[in-house]
Amino acid sequence: MGAPSRDERTGGEAGVLELDVPTVRDGPSVHALIAACKPLDLNSTYAYLLLCEHFAGTCVIARQDGRTVGFVSAYRPPERPEVIFVWQVAVAAEARGQGLARRMLAELLERPAVRGCRYLETTVTPSNAPSTRLFRGLARELRAELEEGTLFQEEDFGAERHEAETLFRVGPIPGRHDQKRQERKESTA
Repeated sequence: MGAPSRDERTGGEAGVLELDVPTVRDGPSVHALIAACKPLDLNSTYAYLLLCEHFAGTCVIARQDGRTVGFVSAYRPPERPEVIFVWQVAVAAEARGQGLARRMLAELLERPAVRGCRYLETTVTPSNAPSTRLFRGLARELRAELEEGTLFQEEDFGAERHEAETLFRVGPIPGRHDQKRQERKESTA
């Protein structure tokens, strides 16, 4: 961990954009980034520390000149190993409009920790138009089907005032089934 998985030159004065595996020391900067990215739900710093420690292989951090400008948190639901669930996608205001969210998702889908996943799932509130566009665009880009349905109703949140959460299910992701079949062949050879 810690070594960049990919460096990309960006135009202008921005400097080097690095997509990497997060570490525990990234937890506070991730918390600060999420706090600045309304309407994302802000969780405790402890939650982001746990993501960076226990789920680092399924999370992506983007740094520009050493500053955290993007973060994707994701995990594989224990009962559904064919799914990667994207919890949050955050991009700092100064890094928006450059395709960073898509690049982080592409990086995530290439990670060894995601091997064997055929579906990407996430939830988006109805008012979050940028995230809706992101995941609809991702499905088109991957040439995969997109199913939408409600995962959590407003009343599921109890006294907390929270919009319903629409489930987006992208997949099967082309190539993921063939990759799994090839891995089985290699393990039996």
